[in-house]
Amino acid sequence: MTPSGSGRKLNVVVVPDGGHDTRSFDISYRMLGALAVAGLTICLALTVMAGTWWYLAARAARVPQLEREVEDMARDGARVQALVQRLEAIEDQYSTIRSMFGAAQVDELSGVWLPPAATDRRAEGNPRPPLGPTRPATWPLAERGFVTQQLYAGDEGDHPGLDIAVPSESYIRAAGGGTVLEASEDAVYGRYVVIDHGEGTTTLYGHASMTFVHVGQQVRERQLIALTGSTGRSTAPHLHFEVVVNGEPVDPLTYVEQPG
Repeated sequence: MTPSGSGRKLNVVVVPDGGHDTRSFDISYRMLGALAVAGLTICLALTVMAGTWWYLAARAARVPQLEREVEDMARDGARVQALVQRLEAIEDQYSTIRSMFGAAQVDELSGVWLPPAATDRRAEGNPRPPLGPTRPATWPLAERGFVTQQLYAGDEGDHPGLDIAVPSESYIRAAGGGTVLEASEDAVYGRYVVIDHGEGTTTLYGHASMTFVHVGQQVRERQLIALTGSTGRSTAPHLHFEVVVNGEPVDPLTYVEQPG
């Protein structure tokens, strides 16, 4: 290839074998640049298409795994619901035993405090507390526990509720009837539940190992809503319990009484 002078063209000479019928072609630098840009564009487009294809192929390959995970989650949800129903059936049996022998006698023999069962038939003839918002008034655990920290506000940091030390997998109960506002997980409270009891009052139950309710669900007073654990910012199994009135935390012990 040789420059052709001031016209800024390339002269391409094609010499066939034997040297006969020699042909030449003139290609301008502008055309050459356009061909180079077109070639780079095509290469880039092919690279993007190849990358997109590999990405979509990788995502498609994960579909069977995701479907299996969804099926596993559905089975886990069914097992959780079966567990809740089983626990309610056990409470039915427990309530029957209490009514047969008398609550005082049972407590004296066992030496262990137990809350009124959610299905206590002795409560004014109703099989369980009615649905609807009620003031939080009952202890939020199925055992006494040990209060390790109370509501505190000061320079060292606020603590807007009670910390109650209990073994893992202890029953967490709704302190009152209401609607589940939140059932989620974060870095501080771990797995937690928030219940709206109406009239600006909510309760929070934090550091659970497992929750049994969902947002929008109506719960009864003393209904099982979760199991205790040590999720979130926690160093040992316990329940973090808050009572909030009109956006301000109040001392939960002014609403609920720790069993003696």
